[in-house]
Amino acid sequence: MHILPLAEHALLVHWDNRIDPLLNDAVQALYRTLSAADLPGLRDLLPAYGSLTIVLDLDYFDRRHPAADPLLVARNWVETAIKTPVPDAMAAGRTVEIPVCYDSAFAPDLEALAARAGLTAAEVVALHTDRVYRVYLIGFLPGFAYMGAVDTRLAAPRLARPRGRVPTGSVGIAGAQTGIYPLESPGGWNLIGRTPLRLFDPQRPEPVLLQPGDQVRFRAISTEAFHQIEQTR
Repeated sequence: MHILPLAEHALLVHWDNRIDPLLNDAVQALYRTLSAADLPGLRDLLPAYGSLTIVLDLDYFDRRHPAADPLLVARNWVETAIKTPVPDAMAAGRTVEIPVCYDSAFAPDLEALAARAGLTAAEVVALHTDRVYRVYLIGFLPGFAYMGAVDTRLAAPRLARPRGRVPTGSVGIAGAQTGIYPLESPGGWNLIGRTPLRLFDPQRPEPVLLQPGDQVRFRAISTEAFHQIEQTR
């Protein structure tokens, strides 16, 4: 683990550049310990695959502790936190079920991805819904959760030519990861379904549905069920 200054108001705690659940466990343990500590002068925590960015409130330090070095204070937080055992109740995120309609109207790349893998569309759906995915980080768009890892038979490169418009709620695969577009946007992931849930809603007390460390399971639903949930959300 390396602790590095990222800016005058941010510290980077870096382990490695790879997608690995054990590595991410260390990131999540530090993230949850610092989150629970109610640290004065802490503005935000940004967990990723193998790193955690600590964002500081420089105004707070200027007002309350003008002689302190904010980055040194944050380093002390980290060094104390890594020696603190994480309670079992904090060790893992929530388990969240996401309903997904995999019908062709919502899955423009399902058949092509299936053909590439030598599978039927139904087999792709079965494999995609047959495991629990870890949310590694939130990025790209508000509420876009990067999750992994998909069955190796489903891993696929991004589209050679990204779409100019991906509908809200679209579920896609890129590389070994799966994700959900929380907002309409351009995108190059292979689209295999769509959820009627809102992954990002600024009107909610907590606008982002999924958080780093959450465990996600997808559940296949019909087109009729999709519209029923969409109308009641």
